[in-house]
Amino acid sequence: MKQGKRVIISGGGTGGHIFPAIAIANALKRIAPDTEILFVGAKNRMEMEKVPAAGYQIMGLDIQGFQRKSLLKNIFLPFKMLKCIYDSVSIIKKFKPDVAIGVGGYASGPLLYAAGKMNVPYLIQEQNSYAGITNTYLGKNAKQICVAFEGMSQFFPADKIKLTGNPIRKDSVAIAYKRADAFEYFGLSADKKTILVLGGSLGAGTLNKCMLAGLYEIINANVQLIWQTGQSYYAEMTRSLPKEHQCIKVYEFLNRMDFAYAAADMIISRAGAGTIAELCAVGKPTILVPSPNVAEDHQTKNAQALVERKAAFLITDSEAEQKLVKAALNLITDTPRGTELGQSMTKMALLNADEVIANEILKTANEWS
Repeated sequence: MKQGKRVIISGGGTGGHIFPAIAIANALKRIAPDTEILFVGAKNRMEMEKVPAAGYQIMGLDIQGFQRKSLLKNIFLPFKMLKCIYDSVSIIKKFKPDVAIGVGGYASGPLLYAAGKMNVPYLIQEQNSYAGITNTYLGKNAKQICVAFEGMSQFFPADKIKLTGNPIRKDSVAIAYKRADAFEYFGLSADKKTILVLGGSLGAGTLNKCMLAGLYEIINANVQLIWQTGQSYYAEMTRSLPKEHQCIKVYEFLNRMDFAYAAADMIISRAGAGTIAELCAVGKPTILVPSPNVAEDHQTKNAQALVERKAAFLITDSEAEQKLVKAALNLITDTPRGTELGQSMTKMALLNADEVIANEILKTANEWS
């Protein structure tokens, strides 16, 4: 009996890396149910909880990213990186993968570096429109680079690039015929316009500050708000809600993204690649506020890729406090403009990225193992 392929999926750190990774794993299992999958993530990060909850085994590396706010915290980073490469070698020796894929995040770099040194073929899933230093370096020896944006040959060998899109949580973007159920779920009125605010899985201080400052303006405009604050901001935001907050629904984390997307008339969001992939799938008018606290400012470049195609508006983090709420209320009442943005965004959607990437993984495993 033919044995299934053994695949390591490495990376994580945020939902933007974890959920696409899980989507790829699920696609592998659908296509080739006998595939054996091991995740490798960073200890004490989200993936150590989310991956087992999805039914997959994970091993953790003691790794952290470069600390831009405190250079002293980086003193031991080279030693930690060497230790992570050593641990990655041990994991690879024990698991004996046919192929590995890195989805971004702290753990992806040392695992793929070790795989390359051990002649294990690997792929890179580059989510952003601007590749970071680590992926650019690792791309030289990758068998395939799966990208979500065009124009990535400035970072990777052109003959290795495949435009796949970013994997999405398909249950999250399945919004057809759910609008009535969504309003009932959130306890909101179907007769009012609704703004959805997404700060990413970890939350976004700027977005939360803007929404809090603009709550009365939103309420007075007879507009509803579904507001994901993130865990670290939730308690503070709920304590600050005004009494007239029946139309303001605040959540630490949205468990029913399909209902949130279905209820939304427009969306305010950070510009992480995974979130953008979902936004393109649902096709709602969107204002993107890129986080300035990410490597190579890649969220701004992600957002600009949509702005260039007239698929979204961009407001910088530094301008958000003065402009964001006013711009959102103007957009939500401008139906023709909103429709145009939504249609342009839908044209950018690549809905089967998980299966395309899974097939590339299996193809690589068959060719090189």
